[in-house]
Amino acid sequence: MAPTSTPAAPFGRVLTAMVTPFTADGALDLDGAQRLAAHLVDAGNDGLVVNGTTGESPTTSDTEKDRLVRAVVEAVGDRAFVVAGVGTNDTAHSAELARQAETAGAHGLLTVTPYYNKPPQEGLYRHFTTIADATGLPVMLYDIPGRSGVPIETETLVRLGEHPRIVANKDAKGDLAAASWALSRSGLAWYSGDDMLNLPLLAIGATGFVSVVGHLVSPELRALLDAYTSGDVTKAAEIHQRLLPVYTGMFRAQGVITTKTALALRGLPAGPLRLPLVELDEAATEQLRRDLAAGGVHL
Repeated sequence: MAPTSTPAAPFGRVLTAMVTPFTADGALDLDGAQRLAAHLVDAGNDGLVVNGTTGESPTTSDTEKDRLVRAVVEAVGDRAFVVAGVGTNDTAHSAELARQAETAGAHGLLTVTPYYNKPPQEGLYRHFTTIADATGLPVMLYDIPGRSGVPIETETLVRLGEHPRIVANKDAKGDLAAASWALSRSGLAWYSGDDMLNLPLLAIGATGFVSVVGHLVSPELRALLDAYTSGDVTKAAEIHQRLLPVYTGMFRAQGVITTKTALALRGLPAGPLRLPLVELDEAATEQLRRDLAAGGVHL
């Protein structure tokens, strides 16, 4: 059993959107995934997202997604929420992935806004509710218009929040005003999906983070969250400021690329990338080292 869920934090508070480790020949590395998942939970995560974009979901097969969920649930499912990314721009396929994830033992679903085909808001509403109707699992929406091309507008978030299994939103919209209105009106638990805005989103009522930099600084993210929720806003701001070089460095290039580079340099499971993602060159790797060192992370 996963930790006890609450309406305020249905998937925990500190989650890392986990990379998918591959072997040297590019195959799925299930042993590495289990070791990485255990490392992240030991470091302070009470939830993990697998098969998200950071997990290279566009280039993993449905079978690989199923095997990965099963492996991570086996490794840490009694200590942390395992949230499976099931979003695609095909509603029927997404619903099938949701059913597959439920059978594999996932505790929840992450559903990204359909990308490229740019549906209207009514299409978004029907897409997300169809997925939510496909299983008994709680659903976290993922609003990232910079990648999907379409935002989930506030009125749509309010409508979606009326569904009994749509319980949270991962906000990567970068709009604090819109987030404030949607958070206050929708009743959804709010998770920061943009590491640079972790603290600002807490300030307007977010419950926690779905982080990329959590691969490297989960203890610091937990400390930031604990400081803020205990009322020590000054300490939370100090941690936020110390992490600014980490936030900046990890997103100079695509986040999966920098994360796998950093994990490999730390001796943690990562492996190669699948095309069209490619490795950092030497100059970019050295810049990443400098950025992370400035934030207290030494590779």
